[in-house]
Amino acid sequence: MLQSSPGLRPLRLAAGTLGAVALTALGITPAAAAGDSGAVLALSPIAPVSGVKPGSGFDVPASFTDSGSAPVGKVYLSYSVTRGLSHTELPSNCLRYEVVSFDEEPSKSVAVCEFDQTVKPGVVYAPEKALTLKALDRALYDRLRVVVATDDPAPTEGTAEPVRGTGPAVKLVERPDEKPAHPGQSPHPDWDAADVAVTADNTADFQVTGADLKGRVGDTVALTVKFTNAGPAWVLRDGGIPVTKVRIKMPAGTTVTKAHDFCDKVSGGSYECGTSESWENEGGGETYTFKLRIDKAVPGAKGSVSLGGASRPFDDHKANDKADITLAVSGGGSTGGSGSNGGSGSSTSGGGTGTSSTGGSATGGGSSTSGASAQSGSGGDLASTGSGAVLPVAGAAAAAVAVGAGAVVVARRRASGR
Repeated sequence: MLQSSPGLRPLRLAAGTLGAVALTALGITPAAAAGDSGAVLALSPIAPVSGVKPGSGFDVPASFTDSGSAPVGKVYLSYSVTRGLSHTELPSNCLRYEVVSFDEEPSKSVAVCEFDQTVKPGVVYAPEKALTLKALDRALYDRLRVVVATDDPAPTEGTAEPVRGTGPAVKLVERPDEKPAHPGQSPHPDWDAADVAVTADNTADFQVTGADLKGRVGDTVALTVKFTNAGPAWVLRDGGIPVTKVRIKMPAGTTVTKAHDFCDKVSGGSYECGTSESWENEGGGETYTFKLRIDKAVPGAKGSVSLGGASRPFDDHKANDKADITLAVSGGGSTGGSGSNGGSGSSTSGGGTGTSSTGGSATGGGSSTSGASAQSGSGGDLASTGSGAVLPVAGAAAAAVAVGAGAVVVARRRASGR
């Protein structure tokens, strides 16, 4: 089941519980809440929707039951959809909210319909006319969330003023042919929600672009490669996983001195990069930048950028899933060490010889050693220079001085105490 927040209902419930406790402590009996009155709202199951053609519409068969022991005087039905879907004409008793992307959630459109009529327990109800959704040209893996509630479940953050529907108002009608939800208790009796996966019959072309680098031995050059979702569909992954992974292999004879924030070193000269969100809009993508030092000229040196990660059954154009990174070095020789296949190699720094290693991280942190000294950096890998073992020795000496000074102070205090 897709995981998504039903809005502020859990927060409201928690706040109401704490308020009731506070009133009781003051000797005041709080008024009964909707859930305490005996009403228990329960949505009927909604099956996943698949094979939808972009440009076509489909109905949402939402029905519910008050499976408690008391009637409800007013209910709300809300329909939240991700950006591959849109609401069609809404009844005048519905409001539409457009919610921007925030808190690692994609943008969405929410329609909230108010039904000011009594709902009897044990009876199945549904709108007399089902709400209709449309699959847009960018539809692929989308989400629909239906909520029934006694309080208005409208979004309160990241949204502008709502727009009222212009169609004829609809009311709830009884559905005697449908089986009522099983009576019983609920952790949230005044609301219930159903998450529905909507899959469209569509494609999205994921592609990468490489780079052609030039420089002399000893130069540091900028490497920029790209991942692009050429569409036509946007792609949304569940579970917060990256939309895709991009594997970048550096040309031989180079050392990475700074890596991109979203990239981790996975082997000598190879990095794996993620994406900033768990979705990628059509026409969007990621740009990955690195700094490479040319350690020596290697004839025919070539790296690559390629797609990896989760499977992509929606991508039927595989020819652009990989691209070359070429390097043309003018002049011969080396910087004094033997460069490895990108990202690590031995080099001369400050008159000493050491090993240089690099590694990026998804949080932008990394560390590298050069000339037998280590330095941490943010935003990727930094090639560091330093004084080798001088810093550890200096630190030990400083510690010894501190201990000696402490001993002198203690001795003086004891002497003055006598």
